[in-house]
This record gives sequence, C-alpha cells and structure tokens, in this order.
Amino acid sequence: MPSSRKELASLAGAATAASLVLALLAPAQAQEVRTGDKAFGTWQDDAPGVARHITAADLPPPSLTENDPEAPDFENMAKVVPAPEGKMPDVPAGFTVQVFASGLNQPRVIRIAPDGDIFVAESASGRILVFAADAANDAPAKPEVFAEGLEKPFGIAFYPPAEPRYVYVGATNQVVRYPYKAGDRKATGPADIIIPDIPTKRHWTRDLAVSPDGQRIFVSIGSSTNVATGMSEKNPEEIKAFEKTHGLGAAWGDEENRAVVRVFDSEGEKVRNFATGIRNCSGMTIQPGTGTLWCTGNERDHLGANLVPDFLTSVKDRGFYGWPWYYTGGNEDPAHAGERPDLQSKVTVPDVLLQAHSSTLQLVFYDKDAFPAEYRGDAFATMHGSWNRQERTGYKVICARMKDGKPTGVYEDFMTGFVLDKDTVWGRPAGIAVTRDGALLVSDDANGTIFRVTAGNQ
Repeated sequence: MPSSRKELASLAGAATAASLVLALLAPAQAQEVRTGDKAFGTWQDDAPGVARHITAADLPPPSLTENDPEAPDFENMAKVVPAPEGKMPDVPAGFTVQVFASGLNQPRVIRIAPDGDIFVAESASGRILVFAADAANDAPAKPEVFAEGLEKPFGIAFYPPAEPRYVYVGATNQVVRYPYKAGDRKATGPADIIIPDIPTKRHWTRDLAVSPDGQRIFVSIGSSTNVATGMSEKNPEEIKAFEKTHGLGAAWGDEENRAVVRVFDSEGEKVRNFATGIRNCSGMTIQPGTGTLWCTGNERDHLGANLVPDFLTSVKDRGFYGWPWYYTGGNEDPAHAGERPDLQSKVTVPDVLLQAHSSTLQLVFYDKDAFPAEYRGDAFATMHGSWNRQERTGYKVICARMKDGKPTGVYEDFMTGFVLDKDTVWGRPAGIAVTRDGALLVSDDANGTIFRVTAGNQ
C-alpha cells in the first residue's frame, strides 16, 4: 500500500474520486513508505498507518564489534505501569479495541481451536487456559484451566489440524500432548511426553506448528548464547560430518540443535533439524493456502542500535538463515570473522526485515472477511519491545503487507501507544490470533491483558 490509511482518509475527504485514484498511482506517493535511514526509527515515530520498508542494502556497518559473550548487555529495561485511566491502544480509524480478558499471569501464545475456543499459554503460572468461542459476548471473559503444572508453556498446536484428537504444548523443557476432542476445556488425561529433554538455557520459548496434512509438527528452539563464540574448533572434515546430520551452518557444543526449527512426526519418533541459523524463532504459523511455515526472528545484540534487524520469514526445509556466522544474508558477524567463508553465499535473507531489537514474538495471517479487504492475507505480528536499546523500538503490533501471497517487504504499524515516555510503558504485546468471527486478539504479558480488535460495528 503506497501510503498510510490515515493519510488516505484525509485525501478522501478533500479530493474527488478521480483525483484520489491519481494520487494513489502517482510515483511520489511511494516516498510515504519510510525507506533507507528513515525506515529504522524509534517509538516516537510510531503511529497506526506508519509504513516502513527495510532492505539488506539499508543496513549500517556494525558500530560495536567486540561481541564478547561475557560482556553485559546494555540494559534499558522499561518500567511497566498499569494502563492510565481510560487508556487503550491506538489502532487505525474504523477499528475498535476492547479488553477481552484481564488479570492473567503472563499470557503469551493464543491459538484458536477448530471449534472456535480460544487457548492461551499463561507462561508464568505454567497453565494452558481456555476461553469459550463466544466469550467476547461477556467480556471481560473468564477462562477455564485446560492443563497446569507445565514449565513455561508457550506453543500450542491442535493435531490433526482439522479434527484434533490431541493438544500439543511446547514447554521450555519438552513437548507434551493431551487427549482432546472438540469442546474440551479441561484435559481428559495426563500429558504424554513427545519430545523430552530440550535444553533450557537463555531462550526458552518453544512454539509449535503443524503442517496442513498433519505429517509434520514443528518446534522452535532458540540459541543459548548471543553469537556462539564459545564453540570448540572443528576442521573442515569434522564440520562436513556434523552438518550432514545437523544441517547447513548448524552450530555445535552448547548450541547443538539450538537456533533451529526442528520437525518431528506425531509420536516424536523421527526428529531432525528442519531449518538452521535462526537465532530465536519465537513465533511460528502456517500461511493459509500455501502450507508454508513462517517464523518470527529475534536477532543478535552488541552490533549497534540498528543491527541486527528482527524479521518475519517463510522457512525453507534445510534452509540456513545465517546465525551465528552471518546475518541478513552474507553480512559476516565480527565475532566470527573469517571462520566460515564457505557459508557466505548460502544464507537465506529473511522476507520482511523489521526494526532491530524489537523482540518480535508472534505472527498470524489474516484469513477472515471481518476486516477491510485490503488486510486479507496480510501477516500481523507482535513486537514485545526492546530492552537493550537507548531509544526504544517495538511495543506494538505491525501488519506486514502481502501481494498474491508473497511478502512485499513493507510493514505498517497497526496497534501502538503502549510507550508513555522514554522510561515507562503500560503494555508489551506478545500473543496474537484471529478468532472464528474475524476479530484480532492480542495479549499483553506485562499487565496480563488480552485485547480484542474489531472493524466497523462488529
């Protein structure tokens, strides 16, 4: 889309239909998408409709090059406060936000069951919650507890996808499943461990996704370090042998089978690395109509305020995305200078580059008709917000624009307003889902709230 919806609305009020069409087609309008240095920005630039397009060619050189794994991160943690009286997130004109649920304990992933029930991973309490499909009629809604006693549950997946018999849950240390049938709001049996003994150091979010045919289940496992500088040396033959079983560019030592997306069968009997070099795929989803797996990517620190871009990307089987040796294509990480020249031309560049350090967590494709038609097929994603950048980025929900099912690279701010000033925020978007009736649910894990966004009079 060549300009923000807010600006288009202003044009529409002042121009004839013919002049509006001309304005949309005019080359000058393309400049309203922020590009180059202007695409990076901070929270102060954010507002619904603000559009950005970051490319690999826009990236600055590293301004910090030590990348010492023992060096403390620059910390600029936001102070989280309750929402000011009457305060709601900002969304584009024509949309409405209401509080769907409140008083939750770190609600993160939200997934919608085939029957419309709403499952939520309450990570801090170790519980999976369920809201009835029609819970919005009685907002703020009250959940039931489907399962508890889990270690930092995060990912939720229904298997088989169309008529599930199980609910799979990605806890930080394992993947488990519970027996399930449509309408169950409490697990009817104990958890079976499908993937045991997942390492838990540092990145702990374990998201799940299921291929449309039910043949493959995916689990994301983030790295245990920033850039894996503590690995022992391997000679070329040792590296070749390791990559034969672990995937191109896979790291080893404490990082073995980390910074990856793994794929397994429903019983967990066959497990392998599906994609490598993704430092932390915090969120996964399947793109409707294509069956393609997508990830959010939380990239590395210590290279500068605008490095390295977070991202949204389709994930290729046996694809390599750079970590720890390279980033955003063939850009070599200074911590691994000269170590793996063989990999430089083999790095897959992510599809949509986002502002660095935004901590992009979850994504979902909009496949309903309740929002205006221009959103159909677009990807919405949550940005949990930076904690190691002097001027904050993130703390918002974005919409990545697609055309004919393909990413354009452009993304727009959709839900903003959580940052009050340079020190204080009142929310951190985490989970996101599209309900059966086409509403968008967004969880704020800082204040334990789930918001419901609707269009028009819905």
